[in-house]
Amino acid sequence: MRTDLFDFHLPPENIALRPANPRESARMLVVQGDGVLRDRTVGDLPDWLEPGDQLVVNDTKVIAAQLSGRRISRETEAKIEATLIKRLDGSRWQALVRPAKKLAPGDTIRFGNEGKVCLLGHLDALVEAKGQEGEVTLSFVFHGPALDQAIADLGRPPLPPYIAGKRPADEQDAADYQTMFAAREGAVAAPTAGLHFTPTLERRLRERGVGLQRVTLHVGAGTFLPVKVEDTEGHRMHAEWGSLTPDTAAALNDARAQGGRIVAVGTTSLRLLESAAQPDGTIAPFEAETAIFITPGYRFRAVDILMTNFHLPRSTLFMLISAFAGLETMQAAYKHAIESGYRFYSYGDACLLFRQPDERIVEP
Repeated sequence: MRTDLFDFHLPPENIALRPANPRESARMLVVQGDGVLRDRTVGDLPDWLEPGDQLVVNDTKVIAAQLSGRRISRETEAKIEATLIKRLDGSRWQALVRPAKKLAPGDTIRFGNEGKVCLLGHLDALVEAKGQEGEVTLSFVFHGPALDQAIADLGRPPLPPYIAGKRPADEQDAADYQTMFAAREGAVAAPTAGLHFTPTLERRLRERGVGLQRVTLHVGAGTFLPVKVEDTEGHRMHAEWGSLTPDTAAALNDARAQGGRIVAVGTTSLRLLESAAQPDGTIAPFEAETAIFITPGYRFRAVDILMTNFHLPRSTLFMLISAFAGLETMQAAYKHAIESGYRFYSYGDACLLFRQPDERIVEP
């Protein structure tokens, strides 16, 4: 499909720079299968679900993936900003760097400040290889837990550019940019729909009879990037590692057999569930990378309802929700949201989408 079909104009004032407080007070636009729009709040979520429904959350934990340093391998030192995007092994990471033109294979980057206590105050990495669009392979001098600790000490939360471009990250972001479900380190971007949840909301959902299941998808920075090609067929997704345990698969299959619906909290949970789903809709255990790219025409197998934030124009995420609820429906919903002052992106408001009827979906 043409990428420009998924474009829209978002006024800068609609971009949220801080989350709602308390988190469940964020607004939530309910988009039903018939295209009807209702303005609610996240705290109303239990009212839209039924006993036996299963809420699926992503328990990935964001690491301090943003590192500042300088090139020390030549006579002149160039300042370098790096965002870790994918672990390759115990000491090697794929990263996005700025300015990439200042680096070449064989260069050494020193991250951190010598004045800090952490690991003598700095962390060195060798540029092993250089790819396209600012991607490099970094080989660090530390390995395993020692490297993880160094990154945690020297790094900072990797806020999306639409926030970082307007204000620096601070200590509050370390808490704000992490969901209450965060348990398994590995993400370089938050599964942002999960940011709306609090223990109080979880308790009310359980009192309603809604189950809560956990999956893991380590979100990569590529998930939120706009699609730059003119046609979606030319876009390459970044692979992300995910896990869905046998116990979780069994619980979801049992619930669906009894008439319960599967409610994905966030596009990351949805992408993992759809990656694990069999042609008949049965969910199988999963532990692998997925690069699933969902656009209109995709037939959903696992997910009935999707709770998600408002996404960037031309992004794979806006394409995904257009496949789920219908492109015209989501264009109308976003128009309403913008005009009504909804807050967009990672720290913004939410929408609750009911899947469009299957007969309106064309098989790929």
